[in-house]
Amino acid sequence: MPADAELPMTKKTDRTPIRWLVLALAAASLCLGALAPVHVAEAQEQRYQRRSILDFFLGRRYLDDAPQAPDVQQPRRQRKRPPPPKAVVNTRTAPPLRTVEEEPAVQKLGDARTILIVGDFLASGLGDGLTAAFETSPGVVVEARGNVSSGLVRDDYYDWPEQLPKMIDELKPAMVVVMIGANDRQQMVTDTAKEKFRTDGWFTEYRRRVLSFGKEVTGRKIPLLWVGLPAFESDSMTADAVQMNQLYRNQVESIGGEFVDIWDGFVDENGNFIVTGSDVNGQQVRLRTSDGINLTQAGRRKLAFYVEKPARRLLGTQASPDLVRLDPSNLPGLGLPDNPVEHTVPISLSDPNLDGGAELLGARPPPMALTRSPRDLLVEQGEMTPAPPGRVDDYRLPVAKAPAEVSVK
Repeated sequence: MPADAELPMTKKTDRTPIRWLVLALAAASLCLGALAPVHVAEAQEQRYQRRSILDFFLGRRYLDDAPQAPDVQQPRRQRKRPPPPKAVVNTRTAPPLRTVEEEPAVQKLGDARTILIVGDFLASGLGDGLTAAFETSPGVVVEARGNVSSGLVRDDYYDWPEQLPKMIDELKPAMVVVMIGANDRQQMVTDTAKEKFRTDGWFTEYRRRVLSFGKEVTGRKIPLLWVGLPAFESDSMTADAVQMNQLYRNQVESIGGEFVDIWDGFVDENGNFIVTGSDVNGQQVRLRTSDGINLTQAGRRKLAFYVEKPARRLLGTQASPDLVRLDPSNLPGLGLPDNPVEHTVPISLSDPNLDGGAELLGARPPPMALTRSPRDLLVEQGEMTPAPPGRVDDYRLPVAKAPAEVSVK
């Protein structure tokens, strides 16, 4: 190249890639420095170095506007709190500590009467409620033999007419409680055809099965309590329950059984289904589960409340919680003499000497009265004794007093 040749002038934009490269390297160093854990002094030193580099390229204004990295703070030491002072108990005046002991379960008597509960899943819940109701009664035992998915329609799944006599022969119950029908809203297979639910043929066959099932109990001279269905969240199930309850009542009462109506306990004042209502103590609790069909523990106890009253009436004193076993070891002392005949003296009921008199009442006329009584004067002559002055029925006008004489001097 000749010496006197002029070099070509570089454009101003040729240095722009270099400046952006330096900025990228500076930004990368900032990111790596922020991510790496450093000591407090090192972090302060790097912060001042970054400030000088950025100040060189971008000016002081950027550093003033940019957010500053927080300083690394040392963790605070947690102060241990002193333990609370122990209470000083005066053993001379303080009462002795008592441990809470669970009440022992009531032991059932050997001759306790048995309540047999049969049916579907509602009957199983009723069994839990009645067990709690008669928990303190030593003379009553509750046996719940409910089958969850059973009913009177699907006898191919569980044949209640066949199983019920076996249970009665085994347990020899004092009464039988039936709660069934919640699973029977389905097609029924008979000997001649298949009957759909809600048809006339279905209800005719269902009445026959309910009547036959109840006679298995009443035919043995055993009291029968048939519990009705409650309301459900589904409107169609509730309508079917109303119709089936009427069927149960008519058939059961025709054979000498007793129908227990529980409908009012699970609806509001307008007859609508409720999830929350009053329990046996009057407190507002949840009675039904989220499916709108099953019962909670409080609902089961309330269901048993309706059955407990007729059950206690049928069992009498056997259902009393105060019933105890009487044997020669705990018989109360009656204080009877060894030979009660010697200490017994017959007394005639017509003996006039019982009251110390010599004659019976009415043997002589009453003594003659010389003056007439106020009763005789009022009845016979219409004369009434005047009321004493000042009494409320004294209607006599007060007597006007004469004016006092004024003495003139």
